[in-house]
Amino acid sequence: MDISSVQKLCIHLISSAVQRCRLSEGLCRLSVVLKSSPPIIRVSISDTGTGSCLEEFQDLKCNREGIGTEKWDGLLSIKTTSISDNKIYHYHLNLRGSVSARRLTRLPSIPKNDAKFSGTEVCLSISETIDALLKDIKHYFQKMLILKIPSVAAELVIERGDASGLRCENVFLPNECSPLNFSSSNVERLKSGLEEYVLKHRNSLNNKCDSCFCSREKLKISSGVASSMESHRSPGLIVEAVIAISELSESLCFRSSGNKTEVLHFKDFSPSSVSIASLNALTSIDWRSYGLTLVITYPGKYKYQPDRHLIKKGVKLALDDLKEKHTGLLLSAHAVKICSYAPDLASSIAGIILSSNDLKFRSKCSTLLELSQSQAIGKQTVEDRIKEKIISVIETNDRKPEKIKEAAPFLFEDDRPQDLDPADLYLEEHAGGDNVFSFPD
Repeated sequence: MDISSVQKLCIHLISSAVQRCRLSEGLCRLSVVLKSSPPIIRVSISDTGTGSCLEEFQDLKCNREGIGTEKWDGLLSIKTTSISDNKIYHYHLNLRGSVSARRLTRLPSIPKNDAKFSGTEVCLSISETIDALLKDIKHYFQKMLILKIPSVAAELVIERGDASGLRCENVFLPNECSPLNFSSSNVERLKSGLEEYVLKHRNSLNNKCDSCFCSREKLKISSGVASSMESHRSPGLIVEAVIAISELSESLCFRSSGNKTEVLHFKDFSPSSVSIASLNALTSIDWRSYGLTLVITYPGKYKYQPDRHLIKKGVKLALDDLKEKHTGLLLSAHAVKICSYAPDLASSIAGIILSSNDLKFRSKCSTLLELSQSQAIGKQTVEDRIKEKIISVIETNDRKPEKIKEAAPFLFEDDRPQDLDPADLYLEEHAGGDNVFSFPD
């Protein structure tokens, strides 16, 4: 049997349990227990969320050719109840059954004796080692940490039984304190979770790495939200995008964790593979306008999906937010090219200023450059100040969306309403060309 089929089924069942917890109005517990009694592993997935409906299990499909009966008989044991039910209903679902009417077997119900609670437990038994299942299930829970769902307390437990008796091991207990409150939005939770994910080196560490991120200024995070509330194609669809960019660190810890870009995709509050619509949306963004290059390869053709536009919009809003908050970050390729001319331009302008014998001219330049006139100023100081102003103008104009970009402002601003003086050097942007300095006649 292809064990990945069972692993995917387990992840799907856990994801369904998470959705039931989210739909519940109160605090919920999600528990995944792997009980080993060689050569059998009993997998139990239980939650105290809303009761489940049979349709969500009856729609499950399993490739019979990929399942060997010596590994798994295809049987699910399901116990479920809703808050309004007076019984706990018990079913056996045979995913190997070819006739849908024969797949489901109703077993005797258990009375609740007027108790008010809801929940679901799904169990299956397979012949396999725990390690074969544990890796993917643990990876799923680590990704779920990023969402920081406030009302779900989750645990992953291993029970090993052998000649020495039963041993219990808590593999995963993500119930750490969070500064967020219950009223925090989903995107704020995602931003906080993604920040911790990066600080813990993709959750490979138990605690945040202080050696790589001694200063939070090295980590930039932004978000964007796009919705289609009025769209007839996908009404009510919301796309929330969060982008985190960290500066390169020379620490061994950072280098060992890998220097790469990672895309995490969640659908209906559950980790999932990146969809074709998402890939298409990402490739349609003009990444050069943010000074970035995106390389994605994927096979085959795809049909248009309505969430493609929203995904692109959400990602662009997050990129624009990041660019607006952090000066000099994500400059376009064009802006970077112009900035490369700034040192030479600043040197030329500084030479003109310092070589002039007109004391009034030099004094006014010093004032515009906000330099002290009471002491001698070296050429390097003047060059650096001019270069700062040049780059500031370029960065300011580059942060504006293309539709509202205007000609770059004066390099030196003077609020007095009078004619330009020869000392009023300014930066002038020519259509279709690079930014250059001009001196009025």
